[in-house]
Amino acid sequence: MGKSITKAQAKEMYRTMWKIRRFEQEVFEFYKKGQMAGLAHLYIGEEAVAAGACAAIGPQDYIGSNHRGHGHLVARGADMGRMMAEILGKEDGYSKGKGGSMHIMAMDLGILGANGIVGGEIPIATGAGYSAKYRGTDQVTLCFFGDGASNEGTFHESINMAAAWDLPVIYIIENNLYGITVDTRRVTKEHDLAKRAVGYGIPGYTIDGNDVEVVYETVKKAVEDARAGKGPSIIECKTYRHHGHNGSDPCVYRTKEEVEEWKKRDPLLVLEQKGILSAKDIEKIKAEVEPEIKAACKFAEDSPYPEPEELMEDIFA
Repeated sequence: MGKSITKAQAKEMYRTMWKIRRFEQEVFEFYKKGQMAGLAHLYIGEEAVAAGACAAIGPQDYIGSNHRGHGHLVARGADMGRMMAEILGKEDGYSKGKGGSMHIMAMDLGILGANGIVGGEIPIATGAGYSAKYRGTDQVTLCFFGDGASNEGTFHESINMAAAWDLPVIYIIENNLYGITVDTRRVTKEHDLAKRAVGYGIPGYTIDGNDVEVVYETVKKAVEDARAGKGPSIIECKTYRHHGHNGSDPCVYRTKEEVEEWKKRDPLLVLEQKGILSAKDIEKIKAEVEPEIKAACKFAEDSPYPEPEELMEDIFA
């Protein structure tokens, strides 16, 4: 796979990845200044997964996201101002400031919600796939989760159901090697996690998650198969987070050499090195994105906090 996207597609994918990178950098700044409640689980280093996967679906489709979910929303075209406002707990956020960083959702874009529970989004996404099949639509669902979640019971139970009923769900494992501080290679016998698909009789793909072109082509095929009624797939994207598990993580469990080696495979660099885009193209994209990022930050800072009287509103359980 590879060498198949047009220059226009490459521009859009680079733009998406750069938006995610810049958005997350600003999230980290808010976090360091104490303006963000909770923890910052940054997506920096994993941008190619969200950008490539979301480019392969249509506006009618669904997304199930995880606690490291900002990148998925940006790639889906979510309003970055409302996203940042939500992260800061502000009234103009997607969930009126009540969801925060780990529970952002944008139902108008088919984003069923990020999820602070490890593996919590997997059965939700599977339910969305069941709904699409029951209603007879051609909708598919992308379900993003990490290597740690692939060891949860929800992973196996959900995929067994999806496989048995040929549900249109693509399960995307963002394998960044570490579940918080646990090296996934120490707690799994088989390090290519997509091979687990064999046990469920469905396709499994292990790919370079830092190559946006490869991600796009692989997810595109899985989406086409799902729309054709061929059921679910598992796609394992080998990737790496540049920062710790969250903003306060000192990362003592990783070596500097490992981090530097992975940074040489930065998703942005990988696309730049393909030679599809010129230096001028890249410079132009970055210049165009910057005002959007600044506007999102200003919108979030200017947004008021919810009134105390709203505390019990929108509570359903």
